Amino acid sequence: MTYVVTDACIKCKYTDCVEVCPVDCFYEGETMLVINPSECIDCGVCEPECPAEAILPDTEDGLEKWLELNTKYSAEWPNITSQKDPPADADEHKGEEGKFEKYFTPEPGEGD
Repeated sequence: MTYVVTDACIKCKYTDCVEVCPVDCFYEGETMLVINPSECIDCGVCEPECPAEAILPDTEDGLEKWLELNTKYSAEWPNITSQKDPPADADEHKGEEGKFEKYFTPEPGEGD
């Protein structure tokens, strides 16, 4: 098992999860974070830290797409290990439907 970041992170990109991760397995894209599944130690400390409830165990049904996306982009995006301020409009996008289709971009974020 591993944890994955889902579309609930898109445009919210809170980094509370990054701060508690003991193995620094988060990577930053322009609009969201992802977890490297091969680095994740399945400790679960990140899941309750996410204000957007975007982090889920990959054992939940229907998360295959997110496991693939997290695997792909964690190899391309820069590592992030320190908490940053969320986007100014993050709270406005919390709980929004259809965020992947509207806002996802494969562009990398800044990382550390």
